[in-house]
Amino acid sequence: MLHLRLRVPEDLVDDVAGLLEGEGETAVNVAVLPGAYRRPDGDLVMLDLPREGAQRLLGQLHEIGLVERGSITIVDDEVVLSAAASEAERSTPGAPEDGVVWDVVEDHAREDMRLSFSYVVFLVLATLIAGVGRLQDQPVLIVGAMVVGPEFAPMAAICLAVARPRLGLLPGAALTLVGGYVIAVLVGTVIWWVVYLLGGFDPAQLHHGPQTDFIIQPSVWSLVIAVLAGTAGVLSLTTDKSSTLVGVFISVTTVPAVAVLSLALATGDGGDAVHALEQLGINVFGILVAGTLTLLLQRVIWSHTAVPTPRRRSPKSGWFAAPRP
Repeated sequence: MLHLRLRVPEDLVDDVAGLLEGEGETAVNVAVLPGAYRRPDGDLVMLDLPREGAQRLLGQLHEIGLVERGSITIVDDEVVLSAAASEAERSTPGAPEDGVVWDVVEDHAREDMRLSFSYVVFLVLATLIAGVGRLQDQPVLIVGAMVVGPEFAPMAAICLAVARPRLGLLPGAALTLVGGYVIAVLVGTVIWWVVYLLGGFDPAQLHHGPQTDFIIQPSVWSLVIAVLAGTAGVLSLTTDKSSTLVGVFISVTTVPAVAVLSLALATGDGGDAVHALEQLGINVFGILVAGTLTLLLQRVIWSHTAVPTPRRRSPKSGWFAAPRP
């Protein structure tokens, strides 16, 4: 269940009342506190709604201008112990875990795609861990670096920007993705160049790692895995299955490719640098294409669950009949 908290201006009261009435038995635990808001003024409306049916109501609230005139607060992962709530879920088409709440997905994308200090630090650390894994030919370190890398967030934001569409997200997400990689490569190259000059490793180590050679061996399978991972990653974000993301991180060879690129630049190995760039490009391309197509398919599927806009209630009736202070 999702918990919605609405600030409803007086002139939108009847519109919101009509929408809630049209939800029938799916909107439960509805509470109305007339005049509860003071800055800005408005009525407080709270309700619980099945996740799989929430986007329909949210879309209608957008249409009547509640976002511009009032506010909508969405609380996800709400646990509601109620027979009425259970009945509401049973009467709503679809499964809760499959429900896509686009407003929640977009909000998370805006938050996670920022080129923040922590994003850059995690990406640089992941790159360095993967670099050590390549030098030591240790797949375990490569896997660890994949988990640490945060770059799937801006990729998902780019997919959302194209598929939703929300083109305003595109410049920031692209900047975070590309800028993060550039910073990670530059920092990694400088660090590995210093380590190389101090005799920390031999360039031959970069060419004798049979367990991690897949990083510099891009192939059609690299694209296949990237497509599958991109599909799984977007599904995990939109259907509230965030635990699946760990598997997605481990599947794609983005951070390891950035790490090898840094090592190759530090030692002047042009061949490995080209192969690493190819691997990175294939993986990013596959994720972006698969993620975008998955979001488009979800939009088509969930658009069929839409119902006609419910009738509006008569003024000052029902739930909103209480006098205003």
